[in-house]
Amino acid sequence: MAVAQRNEISSMRWGADFNIHITFSNDSTSILDVRGLYHSTSTMPQMAVGEEEVTYYPVTLDPDFVGALKDKRLETFGDDTTVKFSDTVRATTLWSALHGEIGGGYIHFINCLIYSLESKSLNLYSPFYRRPKSNWKPKPMTESYKRTCKWEYYCPDNQKLAQKEYYLKEKKGELGDIRLLPKSFIDLFLNTNQKQYEQLIAAGETNKVAIIDMIRLLVASNYLGVDQITLIQGAVSKSIIKYSMNSLPSVIIFDDFGAAVAMTLDNEGYKIDNVVFNHQEELTEEEISQRMQLMQGVIRQVNAVNKKIFERNLKSYYQ
Repeated sequence: MAVAQRNEISSMRWGADFNIHITFSNDSTSILDVRGLYHSTSTMPQMAVGEEEVTYYPVTLDPDFVGALKDKRLETFGDDTTVKFSDTVRATTLWSALHGEIGGGYIHFINCLIYSLESKSLNLYSPFYRRPKSNWKPKPMTESYKRTCKWEYYCPDNQKLAQKEYYLKEKKGELGDIRLLPKSFIDLFLNTNQKQYEQLIAAGETNKVAIIDMIRLLVASNYLGVDQITLIQGAVSKSIIKYSMNSLPSVIIFDDFGAAVAMTLDNEGYKIDNVVFNHQEELTEEEISQRMQLMQGVIRQVNAVNKKIFERNLKSYYQ
């Protein structure tokens, strides 16, 4: 399956009226309004876990990563494409299945899930994820049966059930990596009832719906069987393989440094692709070099903390 070649950024210029002018390798141009971009104050990351801090940046996927996935063997049946995985990839848990395919750490894992849901490659409420109807009840009654017996799908299909499972996990100390999600994600999930969720769908708020569905999936992940995990594994990998590399770059603003930064995410973490400073013509080479070193340090710290959090929490939760 062919994947479009990435249109690399050749230059960026900070223009007047809050605009950033971007020129691509194919000589096409784009103008991004700074007021509509993600802003990050580097000394005050979005989320803290104990004394460790981590910032989530919206980024595009690295072309080398997509290229590696492109090499996987595919079988096509009509309009459906099925990804065939190696025998070494064990679909025993959601984490082990996806990590074996997409690599990377926690943020990479979450970003790929959200993208798959947002692009509708992964639909948790298709017939494939519907639980078979049965009058069977375990004797003695198990905790997992009590908590999932009202679910029509392998993931809770309404907000009341999903939030109930979230609060049960929170009470029992079972949230695991879910507690590492950005606070804005958790607030959206917990403050959205079923009617509001349906209104988001009707309004085309695909990103918000995808975030909520991602958390629904995570709260149900320990109840998934091998068949469901394998289906999710295929949907996520398929969505990344089909990811359009011609999409606009992700640009963030480092307020502390007056810098607009184009960034990408690969299986090693975040990396800076291009930087442009506000009033760059007024800065000395030494000042630019110092700011670059500080920003690189921020990114290294973010990647290091993400890796540490991933190793300490996510790995133990999913394996």
